[in-house]
Order: sequence, then C-alpha cells, then structure tokens
Amino acid sequence: MTEQQHVSMTRAAYDTVAESYADLVRDELDGRHLEHGLLATFADRVSSGDVLEVGCGTGRITEHLHRLGLEVAGMDLSPNMIEVARREHPHLRFEVGSMEVMDAGDSTLAGIVAWYSIIHTPPTHLPAVFAELHRALTPNGPLLLAFQSGDERVRLEHVYGHSVSYDAYRLDPDAVVGMLVEANFEVDVRVHRAPMGYESTSQAFLLARKQIS
Repeated sequence: MTEQQHVSMTRAAYDTVAESYADLVRDELDGRHLEHGLLATFADRVSSGDVLEVGCGTGRITEHLHRLGLEVAGMDLSPNMIEVARREHPHLRFEVGSMEVMDAGDSTLAGIVAWYSIIHTPPTHLPAVFAELHRALTPNGPLLLAFQSGDERVRLEHVYGHSVSYDAYRLDPDAVVGMLVEANFEVDVRVHRAPMGYESTSQAFLLARKQIS
C-alpha cells in the first residue's frame, strides 16, 4: 500500500525536530490543571488492560499516564521521536507505527489517548482514523483527543528552530464530534479553552467511549 503524502511529510518533519521538540515541551504540562484533570479523568475510566498513546512524540504524556497508574505504551510515526522517548523513559515501551493502520488486534486496548496527534491528518481522512481506533478499543474503552480548535489548514515551514514542510489542521470540535459519533463513539466530555502562553488558537478536548452495536 502506498503511504499517504501527509504521513510521509509528518514523519520527515518530526524526525528533523525530535531533539529540539523534546527540550521545548518537556515541562509543558506543568501548571496546566485542566489538562491534568482531563488525563486523570481518562485514567479513571480505564477499567483494566493496556493503554496506548498514539502520536506519543517523545513520551511526555505517556510518562504522565504511567504515573497515573496505567499500563501504557507509546506509538509514533517518527523513528527519531521514538528514539528520544526510549532514551528519556527507558522503563516504558515505545514503538514506531501509524494510527491509520495500527498493529493492534480487535478490541485489545483498554484506552487510547491521541494528544494533539490528529492535527496533521487531513479532515477527510479522520473518519477512517476514528474507525481504526474504534476497532482496537475494548467495548466502553475511553478515547481522549486534544487538538487546536478552528477550521483551517496551516503550512508549517519553520518550527522548533528547524526548517520543515508539513501541514497542521485546526479542527471544528462539532465536526470532530460528528465523526466520532459516526464511528460509533459516545462523546460525553467536551472542553474548549482560550489560548494560553504561546498558543494562537483555542484548544479543544474530547473524551469519548467505544459503543458496541
């Protein structure tokens, strides 16, 4: 199967910025009480079993979930990101992979976190991504999404001190909820907050659970 262009571009960009990214975002959760609360709520909803952070980057959220008591692993497109994650969190498991075609059996994951990892996927591809996440989750398994709110594509050409070329998508929370419902998720937590610090857009968080037909 030929790899989609947005996947190749995203991998190349994050391979380029991996070390700088790790340094810049390492302490980003500090003092972010809303995000801490959402991650804790997600952890409380995991009954038992393995949890996966898709698009884990250098592993900071995976580490946080581990500290909340979850059996968690991380997965990312970028081999360089995974190399950094393994170095910084050697007690956790990290693998290279794509959330578009996951190496996980049907109904095998007790929970999935996609923390700003759907933002490089064109919106027309998201229904297939959500169907894949649904496939891998156990019945009633929770899914937590974080993303920038909006309705536009932004071409990124200089980030984290490096020249790159890839896209980021600001996503309409109502549209994302609609896609999740179509994928047979029930969305019961919706949070929308104003920009903080360096952020230029508002941020959206959705907590859903896998329904079964």
